[in-house]
Amino acid sequence: MTTEKRPDRGDLARILSELGQEELIETLAERLSGADFNTLLLEVFRRRASGRKPAELLRGYKENRFVKPAVVDPIALKQLELDLLRIAQRHAFEPIQLSPVAPLGSCSAVAPADQNKIISALRGTEVVADVTNLIALHIADGIKSGKLLHEPDTLRYCTTHRHVRAQRFPDMPGFLPHFGLYAMVTAGRDGGSYSFELQALWEHIAAYRDMFRTQFEADIEILLNSRPGYTDGEGLLARAVQFLAERAPELTVTVNPEPNDNAYYKGLQFTIKTTIGDRVQYIGDGGYVDWTRQLLGGKKERMLISAIGLDRLLLR
Repeated sequence: MTTEKRPDRGDLARILSELGQEELIETLAERLSGADFNTLLLEVFRRRASGRKPAELLRGYKENRFVKPAVVDPIALKQLELDLLRIAQRHAFEPIQLSPVAPLGSCSAVAPADQNKIISALRGTEVVADVTNLIALHIADGIKSGKLLHEPDTLRYCTTHRHVRAQRFPDMPGFLPHFGLYAMVTAGRDGGSYSFELQALWEHIAAYRDMFRTQFEADIEILLNSRPGYTDGEGLLARAVQFLAERAPELTVTVNPEPNDNAYYKGLQFTIKTTIGDRVQYIGDGGYVDWTRQLLGGKKERMLISAIGLDRLLLR
């Protein structure tokens, strides 16, 4: 995956110099309160929008890669979303409909994501770029308020959502500025001996296996990758291989022996591979994250997230 370049420091210096406001960024980012920052930007965008001519608006639509309709069949996509959510519900995952925006910093504050990949917005929000972060916030808020309980049982949510990501992707099928994802999140507490980790992993994989068999008459394969973040990551990986073999001996599970210091997932990442017709796809992935641990400040908090791309399943 390619990444969007940070703003060039030379360009920033030039802009600030031309404005005669070398301290402008520091003032806006650090000295203004959130409410005052929003008030200022609301007026800036109101003025910019009020001066925009219809011809400029149409040109902006033509040139802006984020605003064009998806090329996927909308009816097929909606039907696929409904079917996957119903299957997940049979696997005890609760469907949830989320907002199109998330709090500013939802991805970059708890995960190693660059804010430049996100479309930041007004009123302390950003366009959703990873729905699992937003579900994590929903879970953490519910646990802290006492509205949700994740012990002794676990919390399981699923959703479908259209995502926007600002980095430049290769000009290839399946690499899109906005795209649909199906996602699942499981949250719980450490029960010892990796009991949460193993059961949650199996539940996600079992749901995906059911989905691909039901919808596409296709099987899935699982590729496991060790990631830093757990004291005994190799032990977790070995236990996961054993646990999956006991639950589904026919499931193809491959361990990637190559070391990887990707710190997005903690301890273990799994990739979902499937073959639909004659087309091989690495259609999604998942793994353990420490987001509820950060949000709630508890060392025993555990979370597993996963997602698959929907547009790619329908683009032939």
